[in-house]
Amino acid sequence: MKKYIVMFIAALCLASVAYAADSQIWGEMRIQNILGYGQEESWKLGPLFTMLQHKYFAWIFLGVLLGVPLVFFLHYKIVGPKVFPHSHNKHYAFNLFHRTVHQIAAVSFLVLLPTGFIIVFGDFFGGGTLVRMAKNLHGLFTIPFAIVVIPMALMWLKEALFNLEDVKWFMILGGYLSKEKQIINATQFNAGQKMWYWVAILGGITMILSGAFMFFLDFKMEMLHNITGLSQIDLLRVAAILHNVMGFAVVALFITHVYMSMFAIKGAVHSIITGYVEEEEVKILHNAWYKKLKDQGKF
Repeated sequence: MKKYIVMFIAALCLASVAYAADSQIWGEMRIQNILGYGQEESWKLGPLFTMLQHKYFAWIFLGVLLGVPLVFFLHYKIVGPKVFPHSHNKHYAFNLFHRTVHQIAAVSFLVLLPTGFIIVFGDFFGGGTLVRMAKNLHGLFTIPFAIVVIPMALMWLKEALFNLEDVKWFMILGGYLSKEKQIINATQFNAGQKMWYWVAILGGITMILSGAFMFFLDFKMEMLHNITGLSQIDLLRVAAILHNVMGFAVVALFITHVYMSMFAIKGAVHSIITGYVEEEEVKILHNAWYKKLKDQGKF
């Protein structure tokens, strides 16, 4: 079975290379093709893209990079973390497959975000080797995330569906603005985690596709041209705009996810490492799930 999988992947790679050769995405023809892009514009997105790229994107990313951690720093100092014993009863919530998929995605993000920022602020870093290395690493670490994004979407889809209790969670921000441990009637994933799930999955897939389009910038897809009516240059501009806009949300919520799991709730990150969640933490922050587990005799 393993031999057939390897043969299939090899055949797919060879087919991709053969198809790519017709598009001249490699070599000297790439430069000649790029120079001709301006002659075939469709939606005339050049002025809009130039304005966004030079006046807004970098500043918004800088605002997210500095602003979101600052908000959480103030939260930590003013409200403080919620601390649970993590030595009492535990429930095995995340199996090895869950944890492996999550950790592959986490490692991918830990490379994709800083390399993405280096690319965005390439002028500040002076271009050259550092930015080229960041670009290559950015493309390379997209591959493991692309492999696990669909399994991750499927394995937690049911838990990520919103319900009426999530409206109440948003109204009090899950009790995170209180120093007291308030019982929150949330399911296995609270509304904040669900929001991160959808941004990570839908935003991640959007960024994979738009990023691939930019990485292989002269890889022409006639079907896409026929459906959208967009020229190659305008497709690239749309891809770049989508990539940046989704990047704002993904970066902001990734920082939020890291803060919540490592600082706002002490020890919460261990659940995705060991697979076990602590009883009091579940009882306080995921009370609807706790009641269900209690009825099943798992606590």
